[in-house]
Amino acid sequence: MLKTIARSIFGLSLVLLSSSVATAQVVLPRTLELNPKEMEQNGFIVAQEALQLAQFQQFQDALVRAKLAVQLAPQAHEIWALLGGLYLTVNQPQEAVPALEQALKLNTKNPAAYFNLGTAHFRLGQYGAAVRAIAQGLALKPDATEEWFNLGNAYLKLGEKEQAIAQYRRVLRLDRQFWPAYTNIGLVLYEQGRIQQAAKNWEQAADIDPKASEPKLALATALLRLGQEERAIQLAEEALRLDSRYGTVEFQRENLWGDRLVADTQTLLAKPPLRALMSQLEQSALPQP
Repeated sequence: MLKTIARSIFGLSLVLLSSSVATAQVVLPRTLELNPKEMEQNGFIVAQEALQLAQFQQFQDALVRAKLAVQLAPQAHEIWALLGGLYLTVNQPQEAVPALEQALKLNTKNPAAYFNLGTAHFRLGQYGAAVRAIAQGLALKPDATEEWFNLGNAYLKLGEKEQAIAQYRRVLRLDRQFWPAYTNIGLVLYEQGRIQQAAKNWEQAADIDPKASEPKLALATALLRLGQEERAIQLAEEALRLDSRYGTVEFQRENLWGDRLVADTQTLLAKPPLRALMSQLEQSALPQP
């Protein structure tokens, strides 16, 4: 995020070159004098416009201005960081990486730029690079709860499950109400065959946020495996009514569900009451004529 900086507004100075000639009045062309300081000041002005547009969710227009701003102020790390953040917002992580790397080249003490760089690498499937970037940001800002969670997710994608759990537990030491950490601990434990422990974590997550679909559906799957079919179906119905996207394999995998949990959830969703509910929810989601 670009810090709000109070700056004076200066225009680019136009210098009129003129000359008097004995026999005639001659007007020479105007020449644009590009003063580096004034260019930088204008860069910050344009960057503020970009930030304001982004606040109104006009991201493409904001991106155009941010690109101009870094040309006017190429040594301003804040503007490079803004440009990288905007690229992430419009889901262009490939372009975000060099912008954020330039921001960090100019200022190595910006934790937000490291965190955004980690997000860009994560979206590109570069999980090792994501771990390194997020860890560098956390070295500067160790109380960034969500970034410990993101670090855990990057470790999980690398298959380093114990490291992932360690980061999720670090999250919970900072914030006991951060229910996604309980959820993801459960995801790891379930794949390890520790179904009862996974269920306990999902119960904690669901208790913290009763409107969270993910831990409820995961818990329902665990309960089915533990022989509690009636309760499993009831919970699954609640979860699907909250967010039916979790009924799809694609969305489950997007949210880091492992092979075992995905397969067992499909077994649960094949139960007639849940099959009927999914069909009903799919129909209600279709555009009405």
